[in-house]
Amino acid sequence: MSRAPLRVAAGIGIVAVLAALLPFVGCKPPSTNTSWGPGNVKVAVSFPALYSLAANVVGDIGTVKRVKSTQGAHGSEVTATERQVVESADVLFINGLGLDDEFAKKLRDSSSNPSLKVVYLGNMLKHKYLLESDGCACCAEEGHNHDDADEHVHDPHVWMGLDRAVQMVDTIRLELAERYPEHKDKFYANAEAYKDKLKAIKAEGEKALADSQPEARKIVTAHGSMGYFADTFKITVVDSIQKTAGKEPTKKQLDELIEKCKKEGVKVIAAEPQFSKLGGVKTLSEELNRQGIKAILIELDNLETASTEDLKADWYETKMRANIAALKDVFK
Repeated sequence: MSRAPLRVAAGIGIVAVLAALLPFVGCKPPSTNTSWGPGNVKVAVSFPALYSLAANVVGDIGTVKRVKSTQGAHGSEVTATERQVVESADVLFINGLGLDDEFAKKLRDSSSNPSLKVVYLGNMLKHKYLLESDGCACCAEEGHNHDDADEHVHDPHVWMGLDRAVQMVDTIRLELAERYPEHKDKFYANAEAYKDKLKAIKAEGEKALADSQPEARKIVTAHGSMGYFADTFKITVVDSIQKTAGKEPTKKQLDELIEKCKKEGVKVIAAEPQFSKLGGVKTLSEELNRQGIKAILIELDNLETASTEDLKADWYETKMRANIAALKDVFK
């Protein structure tokens, strides 16, 4: 007896089963609900520095996920993978102040999570703790009113200032306590413990720089992301090599910068790891050395990016201590 009818029947049966499953498979990516850890606290952050701040407040009662890791969040397009991070999150902490606002808006608008709350940590700092984009203290001039936020542009890199980071931790605590009131006491205890760690790092930095006078602490940076870090330790950022991040200086700009370094007695050039080999950094260093100024090139990390394997709750502390170690003895 021929077996052909059996094969046909079997084939029809398989097709029928697949057809029955299709409505359940669909075209949407799988839900990320099952990828969250234990506990009902589900928090997302826009980039690595904020991960450490939030993870230390959440502790072991929930999960914190970062959207960006190896790429900064400056106006970036949103990928499907990044969108999935916030699909089941309750809160998304971003920096704000123009840094990741556009990215966060695209992320929220493209997700299907209507209950997601976006918290702008930098925007919630008091004006007196903010720096202008040129590095000057906000509202420094007596009688100068900055109530209209459109009048000026703030330096957005607030997480680089340890005092500001402490305040951001407080904001994270308050926002989480509002969203998860049953964990209010735990959030408070975690935040206080972490703030003590941040304050200890600041004390370590002050001790490391104690042998140098504040007026001697002058640096040139690769681009303008170190203002708050410098402010924390009474360091003067004389200028930056890149006026716009990613755009190398012209010859005229470099010549002017060289003359400014000579006039101000600047010998320390600080560049983030990804910018340490920029042409402008190399040219400035070589030219200062040629003119008899022994330039010291150091790396200061601005904590915007991190490898997935490196990003842990104590990552912020580790990187800040590395920055402080790079500064030790360079101003003597």
